[in-house]
Amino acid sequence: MQKIFWTFLLSIILFSCIKPSNQSNQTCGFNDSQTVAPDSEAHKVSAYLDSNHIHAQKDSSGFYYVSHSQGAGAFVTNLCSVVTVYYKGMLTNGTVFDSTETNVPSSFQLGQVIVGWQKAIPKLNKGGSITLYIPPTLGYSSQAISDNNGHLLIPPNSILIFDIEVLDISG
Repeated sequence: MQKIFWTFLLSIILFSCIKPSNQSNQTCGFNDSQTVAPDSEAHKVSAYLDSNHIHAQKDSSGFYYVSHSQGAGAFVTNLCSVVTVYYKGMLTNGTVFDSTETNVPSSFQLGQVIVGWQKAIPKLNKGGSITLYIPPTLGYSSQAISDNNGHLLIPPNSILIFDIEVLDISG
């Protein structure tokens, strides 16, 4: 009788540790954003691109992008996907406000970053690269971003430019 009890108990423990496949990607709690940049912001990005002779595609959410390489590896399945990238973030005046260090990529769950990235990264596979032109609503909106010393890095309502290379995608 004791052998049956332990077999039953072990079975319960094993089956309680197995997640159904339809729930495995819902555990991080991120929700897909339906945010769309207003036309006025998209026009400002478009004017910047025109004045700099940059030919970019417009996404329906309002950001623009130039895909340099699609990549051929894994792809983003949802906002819980962990993405490893090299990137450089700039303002339209050329000021670099953030970047990965040489040979030190950055990894994060896609749901942890700005909406512009959430919408753009799924356009690529592992190994892909892209330049993004993100209107304020899909970036930091009217929020000013400062460093730890209080120096302003990103003024409110800034258009953001990112060069991104996707090194890996998991999840």
